[in-house]
Amino acid sequence: MPYSVADFDFVLPPELVAQEPAAERSAARLLDGRGAVPVDRVFHQLPGLLAPGDLLVFNDTRVIKARLYGRKASGGVVEALVERVLPGPDSQVLAHVRASKSPPVGSLIRFADAFDAEVLGRGGPDASLFRLRLDGDPMALLEAHGHVPLPPYIHRDGEGRDESHDARRYQTVFAARPGAIAAPTAALHFDEALLAALQVRGVQTARVTLHVGAGTFQPVRGERLDEHRMHSERYEVDASTVAAVQAAKARGGRVWAVGTTSVRALESAARETGRLQPSEGETDIFITPGFEFRVVDVLITNFHLPRSTLMMLVSAFAGHAQVMALYRHAVEARYRFFSYGDAMLLERAAMP
Repeated sequence: MPYSVADFDFVLPPELVAQEPAAERSAARLLDGRGAVPVDRVFHQLPGLLAPGDLLVFNDTRVIKARLYGRKASGGVVEALVERVLPGPDSQVLAHVRASKSPPVGSLIRFADAFDAEVLGRGGPDASLFRLRLDGDPMALLEAHGHVPLPPYIHRDGEGRDESHDARRYQTVFAARPGAIAAPTAALHFDEALLAALQVRGVQTARVTLHVGAGTFQPVRGERLDEHRMHSERYEVDASTVAAVQAAKARGGRVWAVGTTSVRALESAARETGRLQPSEGETDIFITPGFEFRVVDVLITNFHLPRSTLMMLVSAFAGHAQVMALYRHAVEARYRFFSYGDAMLLERAAMP
């Protein structure tokens, strides 16, 4: 049946939006939604739910300190969110820029009272971003002067809208490749002790990279799913991960994706030919009910925004009725929602 955006809506009491992470990463709650009856668990119980020989696939992207505060030459306040550091030697970035008036081409913005950025013009797929040239290495400048780009539903006092612990907790323990402006949040629940327990259990691991962009928080405009234009993100699935997936399937193991970003990377790499192969580039894959999953068997994910593309993805994976019932249970059981919230476990539904 055709779905509209309203089919992915639900009522969420605002107090259930987590403002802080759990005291310990693996102490978050885990809603096991694989069966007909949901089971309330704790995340550190995860190793006992996997079988020896199963494969966990993580997204190893690293969140950069992408939020900057500065002033135009006129004195006007500017807030920038660097969406992407562009390749090349001339220190260019694409950024969302908020100011009372858009800065004109050729003007300078002074960020953090430490460095300048020249406005080169508009950029991005719909020209909604600004192309800036920084007077130094972008990654180094962001690390030294930027702020953690917390999602808009996490509220902090002060200009930076982040606190010292956010630099550690809004980052996975295995983050390796800088480029994301939002964390792969399901992976935030893994700590070193849990990873060690999974290894003892005989669970294999592999990694993909998908640099999460700000589009992950954008609402779906309109009511028809086929009218939505999905944002594009950089990803890579290398040969070693392809081999790990093939080996897991060959021995009868299941592929567990840690987070929707891992799903998007794996299924993007299988989209062109119908089978997983090494792949890298840009993906704008939009997964909605009816999508044929070719790689992922089980999904670990956090709870998502109403009416979002991620609600559509998890509904495509586990079934719309199943997911909406699980969300009702999560609200009634007072689970914590979104990036710093709790997790859920879903199994791929059989195709009708």
